Amino acid sequence: MKAHELRQLSDAELLKRIAEEEQGLANLRFQKVLGQLEKPHRISAARKDIARMQSILRERSMTTKKPQ
Repeated sequence: MKAHELRQLSDAELLKRIAEEEQGLANLRFQKVLGQLEKPHRISAARKDIARMQSILRERSMTTKKPQ
């Protein structure tokens, strides 16, 4: 999913998507160990998607944080 599409989601939706992606990543890693993974690039793509979502959440928390 593209960053501009992710920015349209709420924080709760992003957290839900992160959890889903992490579960999917665990499944991909399990398939890799078993030798059943046909497209190994999906692991790195999933990791990048998770990082992208976490970055958006971090950006939002930094912009809403009040200066001291």
